[in-house]
Amino acid sequence: MTQPDGPLGRQPGMSVLSEQPLPTAPAAADFVPPARALAAPRLTERYPALFPVAVRVHRARRRWHWLTGEEQWTSTREVEPLPTRVKKHKSLLLRQLGESEMWLQHNKVTNLRLASSQVDGVLIRPGETFSFNKVVGNCTRRKGYVAGMKLSNGDAESGVGGGICQLANLLHWMFLHSPLTVVERSEHSFDPFPDNGRVLPWGVGCSIVYNYVDLVVRNDTDTTFQLLVHVGERHLKGELRADREVPHSYSVFARDEQFLRHEDRVFRRNEIWRTVIDRRTGAAVGEELVKRNCALVKYLPDGVEIVSVT
Repeated sequence: MTQPDGPLGRQPGMSVLSEQPLPTAPAAADFVPPARALAAPRLTERYPALFPVAVRVHRARRRWHWLTGEEQWTSTREVEPLPTRVKKHKSLLLRQLGESEMWLQHNKVTNLRLASSQVDGVLIRPGETFSFNKVVGNCTRRKGYVAGMKLSNGDAESGVGGGICQLANLLHWMFLHSPLTVVERSEHSFDPFPDNGRVLPWGVGCSIVYNYVDLVVRNDTDTTFQLLVHVGERHLKGELRADREVPHSYSVFARDEQFLRHEDRVFRRNEIWRTVIDRRTGAAVGEELVKRNCALVKYLPDGVEIVSVT
């Protein structure tokens, strides 16, 4: 997601209503696979022994940035909820993705409880920046994290701390319904599972790898925001609250959903849009293109049209 350049979080793809026509979606004939799908295997994929070294370098670079960067990182927590609800959302803890993965999903719930306890109550004051990895920390066995489901090249596998991306997904969805500025967010390069029980549009999720693949938002407003999250019986629940009424609400939705077959591989793409709404009048005052998504599909799509492209 690109950074906004105006008071409504306006982005280069945004069209304030009545100002200019909206950008058109790419035609199927113009399809170009994402660069990651065409790229040669990374050096660490060709030489796995180098992977731990690369991880240490990435982590050291990020820690140095945390210490020396200009950001004012969030550091305050408040138990009592702030008075105004900006957005509320919940996501199902267990989805039927296949029997072989269910034990990893049950373990995921343990990991989500631990990670949520680090986020719950965090305040994002004016001028402050929230980093998911900085707040949650490294999810290690010593802290009580267990093996949960992680995605590696689109495949589900076991990994300590697996499943906390669900918390990042929930936070990102709430951030999209606020004036907070998303400055860093990395999506998955693959579409790993069918839309069984999907509630949010495909393409709004987050990839999290401690500490160099992160979800980062900045508060460029004069309002203090608060994150409230907890794990219930069946759902991960979250609220984004504020210390005052915010002037706009937001509607986030997908457009131009397509499945495309290219050289015996299937890709999925769409566009994520956001409508800005005046809370006082209920009128739409702006619309912006948040993100164009394209990913390699790792399952056989059923019941959808697949368009063949050259």
